[in-house]
Order: sequence, then structure tokens, then C-alpha cells
Amino acid sequence: MTLTTRFAPSPNGLLHVGHALSAIFAHDTARLNDGRFLLRIEDIDLERRRPEYVSAIYEDLSWLGLTWEEPVLVQSEHFKEYLAAADKLIATGLLYPCFATRSEIAAAADPEKTDPDGAPVYPGLWKGASGEQVGARMAAGDTPALRLNMDAALKVVRAKRGEKPLTFTEIAEDGSAQTITAEPQRWGDAIIIRKDVPASYHLSVVVDDARQGVTHVTRGRDLFAATDLQRLLQELLDLPEPVYSHHRVICWADGRKLSKSNQDMGLRALRDEGATPADIRKVIGLA
Repeated sequence: MTLTTRFAPSPNGLLHVGHALSAIFAHDTARLNDGRFLLRIEDIDLERRRPEYVSAIYEDLSWLGLTWEEPVLVQSEHFKEYLAAADKLIATGLLYPCFATRSEIAAAADPEKTDPDGAPVYPGLWKGASGEQVGARMAAGDTPALRLNMDAALKVVRAKRGEKPLTFTEIAEDGSAQTITAEPQRWGDAIIIRKDVPASYHLSVVVDDARQGVTHVTRGRDLFAATDLQRLLQELLDLPEPVYSHHRVICWADGRKLSKSNQDMGLRALRDEGATPADIRKVIGLA
């Protein structure tokens, strides 16, 4: 099997050196192993997507000297595929509609229980709701999110795997491999189909990694916990399991992660100041 990596930015801002680390790490991993490097535009958040940012992604990556396979997969063109995957989960009774707002969830949630992103664990407001309750909200024009019934999902996994735990392989930057036990229950009844978009990050990622033949998912350490939920979805949808490698995240001296919102160490700004691709590699420690 050909080693295949991907870089999958969201076009809601300009790229910074943290993105350069992720892109170059994935690119170099593929090139050093005679593999494939893919670029994917993760733009399911249509309200924040900007065409100029898509163009900037291509421009910045080309300036860094990276090349990728064509055509580039653009997620907003593939909502039907994500809904088809969700339909499989619906058919096995693993998704349920939820009309709860963020404020309603916050008011009902246990403040001591948060998911890996720090959000309140969903308190089950619509879990077990009757068909009449759901129908009334639908008739009123309300659109629900679809949540994963985590308890039911874990039962399905146990039925499939028996005593064998759900795991994933993590490759450290020194090349050593470790088997990690996934803990998807930390996410609670996660949203699989959003109210405003017929997809979610976790669902679209596993569907696309599978159909693109991604064998090695390389990304920042800040997404390590997301692997738990994504491995669960792969198991439920009978999708192949890639190998994972979560590299360090570039932060300021005070521990703040770089962000698109304030263009910390933005590639375009650094280029305008005279930086070269070699300089960027030095900054991120991949010279």
C-alpha cells in the first residue's frame, strides 16, 4: 500500500507558520517514503469560507515549494457523501435529532463534565424524545442537529470487537510506534450532522480519509483527542484505519497557540517582510 498523507486546511483565514509545520510535515513524510501527498479544502463551514482564502492556500503552499496531487478535494462539493454515511448510522439507530440550543445545553449540563475541547458534555435533552416531540418541532420549521448515541455506539463496537479494545497506532516524531486505546466516550453524544450544515468535522474527515486512501494522518497535537471519536466512526462505518502522527503545536512563549484570527506569524506577512521558504523551515524546526 502506498503511503498517503494529506494537509486539510479550512479557508477561513490566512495560513500561519503552524499551518506550514503541518503541511511540510505531511508533504515531507510522503516524499521521503515515495508516497502521495494530498491537499484537501475543508470548507463545510460555509459562512466562514472565503474564496480569497482558498486562493491564498494554493499560493502560500506553492511558495513553500510544496506540490500535491490534482484534483484537490473540496468538501463543500461532497455533502451527499457525508449524508450517505450518516444514513448508515441512522439505519442502525445510532443517530437521533436534537433541537437544543447552546444556551439550553449550558444551563442543563454538569459543569464538572466537559469534552476534550472544553465544551459541556451534552446532557441528553433530546435523547429518547418521542416521535411526536420531534415532529412538532419539524412542523414548526426547526432543523435539528443529529447526535451520536454514544452508549449505543459503544455497544455496537463491543459486539464487533468483543474484548479487543478500540485502538489506534500513534507514530512519534522519532519514528517509534505506540498503540493507544481510544476513549470516544469523553465526547459524549457528539454532533455528527450540524443544524446549519449537512455534515460535521468528524464525519467529513473520516469519510474523506477513507475515499482518498489516506494511510497516515499527520496533524497537530491539538487534534489528538479528536482521534478517539474518529476511530469510533471508522469502526461504525467499516472504514479503514489509518496510522496517526500528531506533531508538536507551535505556540508563543506564553503558551498561546497561533491563530488565524490575529494572523500570528502569518506566512503572507512574513513573505512580505522578506522571509524565504528556507527561513520558514528553520522557524518550524524542519530545515
